Amino acid sequence: MSTVVIYTDGGARGNPGPAGAGYVIVADGNIVEGKKFLGEKQTNNWAEYEAVALALADAKKRGLADRELTIRMDSKLVVEQLSGNWKIKEPTLKPQVAKVRSLLNDFPKFRFEYIPREQNAEADRLVNDAIDEAL
Repeated sequence: MSTVVIYTDGGARGNPGPAGAGYVIVADGNIVEGKKFLGEKQTNNWAEYEAVALALADAKKRGLADRELTIRMDSKLVVEQLSGNWKIKEPTLKPQVAKVRSLLNDFPKFRFEYIPREQNAEADRLVNDAIDEAL
């Protein structure tokens, strides 16, 4: 079986402000998109973690939990924190990290990759769509 590739993005206008999450799951030639408005007063980093959590939950729901994952995003902070290279100092992010790590327990092998924003345009568009639709 091939690796499942997930692109995620989260963002907040104003930081904190109205926030959204978006993700794209690519598996076996199929592409699934998801987005969600995350409320009026969230931060960019909180939204980035929430996007990963939403994507992992969706991948699991779609029966992809037995597959290897590559999770790509344009947040170096989140990539480095989830890879165990950087400490999580912000208290509001600790529950988000715990949520993502719990979801990752369902996947046998995974890795996080930092990608430039230009390579994450679709997930970014979904973030903005989620915010625009809610406001």
